[in-house]
Amino acid sequence: MGHKRAQEAQKFSRDRLIQLCASCAFLWLICVPVLGQDAIQQQQQRLNSSDVEERRDAVLRLGAMRREAASRAVLPALKDPQPIVRATAAKAILSLGSEASVGYLLPLLNDKDEFVRRETAYALGDTRSRTATAALIERLLKDKEDGVRAAAAIALGEIADEAAVVPLVQTLSSTKKANVFVLRATAVALGKIKSRAGTAALIATLSNEKLASDVRREAARSLGLIGDPTAAPALKAASISEDPFLAEIAFEALKKINRG
Repeated sequence: MGHKRAQEAQKFSRDRLIQLCASCAFLWLICVPVLGQDAIQQQQQRLNSSDVEERRDAVLRLGAMRREAASRAVLPALKDPQPIVRATAAKAILSLGSEASVGYLLPLLNDKDEFVRRETAYALGDTRSRTATAALIERLLKDKEDGVRAAAAIALGEIADEAAVVPLVQTLSSTKKANVFVLRATAVALGKIKSRAGTAALIATLSNEKLASDVRREAARSLGLIGDPTAAPALKAASISEDPFLAEIAFEALKKINRG
């Protein structure tokens, strides 16, 4: 008899615990949106501060929430008088969604500040939206700052739109003295797009011993990603390079091509 009562008491306690947990979960669902909105409003008020660092910190905190409402609160910061705040805001609005974000970001690609243009290019790459391709190609080909051009190349690789292959090839094959970071970013981008239209330019880059080693390494890596058999001879030659890193990358790329 005593054992039966103990079992009933245990069952009653378990049922009460389940009810209590369910009540707590319900209250949590009600309270979290309210608390979240309060946090957004708190940071939104800080965007009106006269202190640049406080405004930048508010933008960072809003972006870290990864909520559409928080990203929407950041939008005024895209026009902040200080470049550091505008640049920080570029990535903080991405929770609005790809296409909405692109619409707000594209004007910043023409910002007078190099840092803002560069961070905007990176943010556009994160959207993976082909809507940004044409504007990024323009920055790649025409921007006066190498940092912006490299960021545009990286972004184009993230978006992986084949429409970018020709301008990327043009950049990689240019006879003008090019910045190493731009060339490397361009080689990487061609590998991410994986179009065989980029093979010839990458082979020429890999085979050009006058270029920086890290540029040639990325060319080899990208040839492996593309998988075009016509790159096999160049990769085989590079696999016995005196540069051990290039040799290893070329060997691994060649294995990928041979596996088909």
